[in-house]
Amino acid sequence: MLTSLARFAMSRPRAVLVAALLLMIVCGGFGATAKSHMVGGGYLTPELESVRANDFIDEHFPGGNPNLIVMVTSDGGVNSPESRREAQSIADVLGRDSNVTGVQSYWTNLTARPDLATALRSTDGKRGLIMATVLGTDNEVQNRAVALSERLDGDRDGVQVRVGGMAGTFADINHQVEKDLILAEAIAVPVSGILLVLVFGSVIAAALPLMVGFFAIAATLGILRLMTLFMDVSIFALNMTSALGLALAIDYSLFIVSRYREELGNGLDTRAAIQRAVQTAGRTVVFSGLTVALALAALAVFPQPFFKSFAYAGVAVVAAAVGAAVLLLPAALILLGDRVNAWDLRKPLRRVLGRGERTAVRPEDSGWYRLVSGVMKRPLPVAVATTAILLLLGTPFLSAHFGTPDDRMIGTFASSRQVGDAVREDFSANMASSAVVVLPGFHGDTTEIRQYAMELAAVPGVPAVLSSDGVYANGDTGVRKVAAGIAQMAGPDGAYLSVGTREAPFTEQGKAQLRALRAVPAPGPVLFGGAAALNEDTMDSVISRLPLAAGLIAVITLILLFLFTGSVVLPVKALLLNVLSLTATFGAMIWIFQSGHLASVLGFTPTGSLDLFMPILMFCLAFGMSMDYEVFLLSRIREEWLASDRGAAANTRSVALGVARTGRIFTAAAGLMAVVLLAVATSEVTAMKLFGIGLALAVIADATVIRGLLAPALMRLMSTGNWGAPKPLAALHKRIGLEEEPAEHAPAQPVSTPVLVD
Repeated sequence: MLTSLARFAMSRPRAVLVAALLLMIVCGGFGATAKSHMVGGGYLTPELESVRANDFIDEHFPGGNPNLIVMVTSDGGVNSPESRREAQSIADVLGRDSNVTGVQSYWTNLTARPDLATALRSTDGKRGLIMATVLGTDNEVQNRAVALSERLDGDRDGVQVRVGGMAGTFADINHQVEKDLILAEAIAVPVSGILLVLVFGSVIAAALPLMVGFFAIAATLGILRLMTLFMDVSIFALNMTSALGLALAIDYSLFIVSRYREELGNGLDTRAAIQRAVQTAGRTVVFSGLTVALALAALAVFPQPFFKSFAYAGVAVVAAAVGAAVLLLPAALILLGDRVNAWDLRKPLRRVLGRGERTAVRPEDSGWYRLVSGVMKRPLPVAVATTAILLLLGTPFLSAHFGTPDDRMIGTFASSRQVGDAVREDFSANMASSAVVVLPGFHGDTTEIRQYAMELAAVPGVPAVLSSDGVYANGDTGVRKVAAGIAQMAGPDGAYLSVGTREAPFTEQGKAQLRALRAVPAPGPVLFGGAAALNEDTMDSVISRLPLAAGLIAVITLILLFLFTGSVVLPVKALLLNVLSLTATFGAMIWIFQSGHLASVLGFTPTGSLDLFMPILMFCLAFGMSMDYEVFLLSRIREEWLASDRGAAANTRSVALGVARTGRIFTAAAGLMAVVLLAVATSEVTAMKLFGIGLALAVIADATVIRGLLAPALMRLMSTGNWGAPKPLAALHKRIGLEEEPAEHAPAQPVSTPVLVD
């Protein structure tokens, strides 16, 4: 199939490239509006108890579960004429908006509900809150919150107004992610271009991976926009899949173009060199892409739209990168011919530095060959020492603490973050983290509600409970009723209570408080909502699917690598090495982001927990990328092995030659991918920093420590056992294995072909 694709592209190169350009323009134009159709979260699913509780309130008690908080600040105090005037103006704007309901504020509750008013006023008396519910789907809520924020945010007459709450937070994150994407690509593309010139020498050769990368980015935008037509797509997919498409496109192009130039150096003509490059490196690219895509597809087992959007978008983006690499590159290369090596900028640079021209040397004389040969002379000490270091780096992962993200994900420049910080630090109760207790279908009398509210108020860390019967506060003398209740909190379809809290929902104290609240006997069936309940339910939902996702990835990896190599040993070795590498990476992420050791350097706020969604996504991506290099390396080692006498010495030599022929390429690929990922890490959103830095470390560690030290050491220890398989499986592989196509029109080559080195 690959030979047929290469021949097709070479027979109609201009038509292929023009069609790709038109498709890129269409996808880019269609996908230009993708951001405005994405959701900021995507973490919740309808079946969660906390979501059902929130939905019940939205349906039967509009405004009872506010998602928008407007903070009014004045040095003159909340009761100053300026504050009152501004608060009234904001309340009028919200009240006239048909998509906003349940508007309540400090100023409107001063007389009717003084205890609630106290909760809505800061302890220093300078800040007051206005709370409301923005109606609509997730996407509509975010877009409406953006419009409200643009209208309300600002400083007027000595009064500062900031918009926050869940709706405001995701609106800010959406806006920031869009800005960060532009900056990341502005950094990644030119830096990648410079590095590609250094790798290839030729400007023309360096431009080819960027050409494929631009196509992948445009295709990504089009794919994401198409997905928004029939499902919720997380805003984080915008940055991540664009970075993935660019990184993989550069990687795959680097593999194919490098092999093409190698085959030209071996004496093949242009057409034969292209065909051979596609048959070898192209086969590796297709297989690698299949592995990455299936690893991402495992995310579909999670019910959250966040994971599903990455599963579907990731598979499509990988397919776009692979398709562009195996179709566009042959078309471009046949038109370029020998001119692929034109504009070699290193030649004038060498003349300036007084260095001679590059010389062709045997792989056995390269630094990679000497390194790997040295490793395989002492395989056991190297394997033990390297494994011990990686495990040591992974030890922080033992203290991992996970939670769902909040406004602290974004920098303090964002209005929602400023509101969140103030509510956490300057108010007696964290209104953004209040729990809601829903009693669907409850028709009992006020005595039962009163008793239940008093017992809830007695839970440590609960300053007050608001119900239809009254406001119950927990003071020095015990729980007492301090204000009248709100009749609208009970109706023919049930009732609900609002439970204030001083505990952050993602901390151990917040979780313990939720358990204590759940333990209070209720007068009927009860549903718990609010930030802490959402966090707990979401974590349980995700963790319960982890074994299935991990099992699918493991099985897929073992099967695909068996089909690729015909060995049952190498797939197990690859699986273990990937897990070991990722353990060290995640340990570093816990040390950096959970413990906050580099918070001031990287510019983020540590919360003592890590967003569980991001490590799972990173695991699937990093696992797929690690397999990318594993497949590329094994492909060349297997070539050498099949051309040898297949003894123990041949195994050692094959490993050394395979690494020598590919080491410079996969380390260059890893460096280029790290540039793209670190460009993503320039984001002002903590999740994107975690994603970029974590994956960059994983890729670099895998391409150096794993492929240069641990993998060769283990392959030397296992010797000819590397290639073994039981007879039934060997027969199966012979029938259905993904064997490489034989070379056509290629002159016989010696076992050691000279390669160009600096």
